[in-house]
This record gives sequence, C-alpha cells and structure tokens, in this order.
Amino acid sequence: MRWTESLIPTLRKVSQDVEATSHRLMLKAGLIRKLASGLYSYLPLGFRVLQKVTSIIREEMNRAGAIELLLPALHPAELWKQSGRYEALGQDKISFINRSGQEFVLGPTHEEVITELARAYLKTHHVLPKTLYQIQTKFRDEIRPRFGIIRTKEFIMKDAYSFDADEAGLDQSYQKMYQAYERLFPRMGLAVDVVSADPGIMGGNMSHEFMVRSDFGEDRIVACRSKTCGYLASRDIAARADSGAKGRASANHMEAFNTPNLRTIEEISQHFKLKPSQLMKTLLYFADEKAVAACVRGDHEVNEGKLKRLLAANRLRLARPQEIEEVTGAPVGFTGAVGLRAVTIAVDYDVANGSDFVTGANQKDKHLRNVNLGRDFQASQIADLRYVEEGDSCPKCSGKLAIVTAMEVGHIFKLGTRYSEPLGALYRTPDGSERPVVMGCYGLGVNRIVAALVEQCHDAKGIRWPVSVAPYQVHLVTVNQEEHETREAADELYRELTDSGFECLYDDRSERAGVKFNDADLIGCPVQVIVSSRNLTKGEMEIKIRRSMESLQVPRKKIVAKLTELIYS
Repeated sequence: MRWTESLIPTLRKVSQDVEATSHRLMLKAGLIRKLASGLYSYLPLGFRVLQKVTSIIREEMNRAGAIELLLPALHPAELWKQSGRYEALGQDKISFINRSGQEFVLGPTHEEVITELARAYLKTHHVLPKTLYQIQTKFRDEIRPRFGIIRTKEFIMKDAYSFDADEAGLDQSYQKMYQAYERLFPRMGLAVDVVSADPGIMGGNMSHEFMVRSDFGEDRIVACRSKTCGYLASRDIAARADSGAKGRASANHMEAFNTPNLRTIEEISQHFKLKPSQLMKTLLYFADEKAVAACVRGDHEVNEGKLKRLLAANRLRLARPQEIEEVTGAPVGFTGAVGLRAVTIAVDYDVANGSDFVTGANQKDKHLRNVNLGRDFQASQIADLRYVEEGDSCPKCSGKLAIVTAMEVGHIFKLGTRYSEPLGALYRTPDGSERPVVMGCYGLGVNRIVAALVEQCHDAKGIRWPVSVAPYQVHLVTVNQEEHETREAADELYRELTDSGFECLYDDRSERAGVKFNDADLIGCPVQVIVSSRNLTKGEMEIKIRRSMESLQVPRKKIVAKLTELIYS
C-alpha cells in the first residue's frame, strides 16, 4: 500500500487528558479516532491490526473444533428477564422500546441468545457436545469510558459457548478452550497471566481470567513475590494465609460508651483518635435468607465472594436497614457481634488474632470497647474473609503477596446450567428423560487485546508490533522521493516485495526524511527498508529492525532474501 493512496493521519501531539500509553500511541500513529466518549473509529492501519488479531483467534477456535456463527446484536428484553439478568445489568444496559411496544436490549453479551438457539436445535444427546462461537460487536453504557479502546461503550468480542450432556463433558470442552487460549496469545506476541477468578454476574462455578499487566488496567491480580511459588489469582478470590500473630488482650473489661450519631468507622476513628485497625466492623448479611454477621477489622473490607463460599450459600445479600434493626435492636451503624442471637458469626483471621476492639453495641448511639473474641463473643467460623492486601502471606508458600494492576483480555467460565435451566434448553437422554444442557462460556476482548499489545510493545519512539499482528510487515521509506533514481529504485523494490507476497507500506510522500523516519518508528512495522541515493551508489539498501533498532546494510540483490529471513524465520 502506498502511503499517498491510504489514510494515515499521524499526529505530533494529542490532548493532555490522554493517559494510557496505548491510547496516546494509537492516536498519534493514526490507528484510531475518537467519535464520542467511549466510541472509536478504526482507521486503515488500526483496522488491519484488528483483522490480524481476529484471524489468529478464528484459526485457534476452528482448530479447537468450535463452529462459527453470527448472532443478532439486538435482543428481545424478555430473554434477559427469563434468565434473571435484566435487573442485574443495571445502568450499563442500553435498551429501547420499538414502534410495536416491544423492548429490546443492545447485547452486552450473548448467553441468553445462544441458549435460545440451543433450546431450538440441541434437543438430543446425539448432537452433543457442541461449541459455537462468534466475533461480534457488544454494547454497554459505561458510565466512565477510559483509556481509549481499553474501556468503551461499543466493543468487539469473541464469545464461544460449549454445550455438553454432563459435567465431565464440560470439563473436556473447558480444557480445549483453555488450551486454545494458551496457543493464541503467544502467536500474537502477548504475555498474559492466567488467574483463577470469580464468575460474577456470569454465574457458574469456575472461571479463569487471562490478564495483561498494565498500569492502565482496571483489575487487580495477586501474585506471590517468591520466584519459585507461582501463586496467581484475581484479587476478587485471592486467598491469604493466617499470619497467626496473636494480639495480647489487656486486663480491661468490656464496657459501653456513648457515640451519639457516630456510625461509621471514619467518624468513630476521628472523634476518639483511634486507628481504623482498632475497630471491628460487623456487617449483617442474609445467606439463603438466614442472618449472618461478618466481622473484619475496621481498615478492611468484607470480600462477599469469600463469605458466600465459606457459607456454601446460593445467594448472599446485605441486610436492609429494617432487617438490621429487627435482628440487632439498633439502627444502622451500631451493629456488633456481642450479644447477637440466632445469627451465624463469621470472623476474619485478623479479628481472631487482634484484641481490645471497639465495635457496635447493638444499641442506638452506643459502642463497646475492649472487645475480645472468645471472652466477649464467640465465632461460628474463623476464616479468611477480607480482600488480600499488599504484603499478606501467600496461602501456598507463606511468602509475601503483591497486588498487580492488570487488564483482562480473556475470561472463561464453567456456567453449568445457569442459563439452560431458566431458559428451558433441555436435551433428551438415552433413557428418554430430559435434562438441561451443561454450558461453558469463553470470551476474548478483541479491541482490548490490540490495546494490550501496544501497552506491552512500545518504546519512547512509538509502537513495536510483533510480526503476526503488525499492520504491515515491511515499511519502505525513501530519503528523497523527488530524486529520480531513489524513487525508481523504491518503486521497483515495492513491486518486487508485493509480488513476493510481503505486506508492504510504501511511504512515497515528498516529505522530509526526518518526518518519514519518525512516522515509521511511531507506526512500528517490524522491519523498515530505507532507500537513499548514498546507499544506492554502493549497491545497497538499509534495513532497520524496529524492535532492536539495529541497522543492516544489505546488497540490493539480497534484500528480499534478508527480509524473508527476518520476517518468516
């Protein structure tokens, strides 16, 4: 492709509010253009990268036995109501009512739609297993789109769905997709961390996230600092070992004191000059509609996923204000574990190891001081109930844990019958009975993968694309396009490279050499070929390897052979 025949609007400067490296470089390199908040156009170079990434994904999905289809982006809202996720979408949902009075949702994901299709066609055990996938545009009304194409309102995803007769079949389908992901990321030149994760709104009982470490990610992963351990997990589910460091209780007896209108940890701490770690926070929940009190230190937050798993609960929710008053006898802000009756009390390790806490007294405008587990109240269970923090002990080797910022580029789930049951996707077994199909879900954020590649593959001058996803393999640059011999030599090489099957971007502009070199480094094609009159007099051309910035003087007759070696070996 000749530069003058394409659309490559490179920029020298971008707005100061552009934070992420990938956002800044993709704007400067003319890969994308912002249309509105969370909406981006992919310009020719950016679209080529998107196609390269999509092609690798498609090849690996097909290799794993998945079958491609295309589902509507517009979904009847009734499907989402049947699955129970209509309300869970909250304000992220983009929906409208059409002229016939029917409500539709612009699909943020496609579990409901694919399950409706399975309900229609996967009706007997003879047609199972099946894995279906699509590469499709999704929509979420993100309240705060950020970092260019990392978080947008409209985005491209690959979502695959497996359908099996039982859990054993799901295990096999899940493993196939896991292995496909293990193959496709290295093919793109992208380094990822695979972490165990929380299925969240997707449902199901197992999931893994594929994460790219980046300062501009919006996720946190927990990693053991020990080089020999290898523990990795999403912070949503990451565990920690019990430090076992017991605090020494004072001889002071528990006593009540007045705290008029002081309800929060911050208010109590500031008023009485206490550290938040000296307080015990007691939150009242209902697990499968049974009251549960979760006790953590005042400077910590309850990890509801851990609490739910500890209680083996199907449903966990915070108690409502009226329920808190009914159970504790006090309004919100004065709940404590002391004196609670008919309530399961789950206590975090740090509370069990601490002493002399200040906590709610279950009386309006009163708290207790010098509260100690074992003496003043009893725990039903002692466990890891809070989110992991920097420096906590690793559950695997007791080394120290680190919190790492990352962005999610892929997520796979074992859904089980989370969607097939409410939507009635049943198959007939060999004995004639009907059972819900067992499902898995396997997503990839295509746009976000492109951004992640730029985050990982850049230097001070611009992007350094891996060969497999680069917009072009070769960037041909003339030092002086107006010079006849230089132009003729470059034109001839361009025809030869194109005829030989190379993807070549030919900068045939009549621009200063410095401008063209800066643009070439910014765009970041793997190999640059520089044609100048000085080298032509020696029968040579210059090859520059973008990743290493190494320059080679190569005889003109050996250029194609050298490029073949550099790009395909």
